[in-house]
Amino acid sequence: MFLKSILRSAALSLALAGLAATSASADDPNLTHEMIVNDPAAPVMGNPKGDVTIVAFLDYNCPFCKKSAPELEKLVKKDAGIRVVFKDWPILTPASVYGAKLALAARYQGKYHEAHGALMAIPGRRIPEDRMLAAIKGAGVDVKRLEADLKANEAEIAELLKRNDAQARALRLQGTPVYLVGPLLVAAAPDYDQFRDAVAEARKRAQKS
Repeated sequence: MFLKSILRSAALSLALAGLAATSASADDPNLTHEMIVNDPAAPVMGNPKGDVTIVAFLDYNCPFCKKSAPELEKLVKKDAGIRVVFKDWPILTPASVYGAKLALAARYQGKYHEAHGALMAIPGRRIPEDRMLAAIKGAGVDVKRLEADLKANEAEIAELLKRNDAQARALRLQGTPVYLVGPLLVAAAPDYDQFRDAVAEARKRAQKS
């Protein structure tokens, strides 16, 4: 039922390759299909050479993102052909921006996924900054180094967040979470079975094309 509703609605199905033809992306190389799925600065989970790429636009104060996060992680563990690209898109509160910057700064010590998981595990919305920092510290991230990396790489992190936002707006996304599963755009919080079905459909379409 979930997958059928996606396929019935043109608004929830998008051929990403067609993005390059839009007027916005024609003038900005950051808004191409290639940069959306292969931005070298974006954190990646799963098989780097997977046959299906899932691009996840998320906010650490989004309860629906938190609901689907463990389901996506379960899928990646069970399906060796999945590659996930994380697009931190902090649009809900100022603390969302803070959380995204912390997670991206943790990447410099190889701890993005630990930080990401810790932030997604905090229940509720409008999470204050101090609680976010405490959660990341509890996940084994070196906070002293985190703060140093954040300061040293502030411009690069800000540029990535700006790029993520521009890409989301070029795709006309309305909020979080949004998952681009191959050529499908899923604006919902899928459970494991729904993620699995969307991946199966993406593979089917790839074979046909």
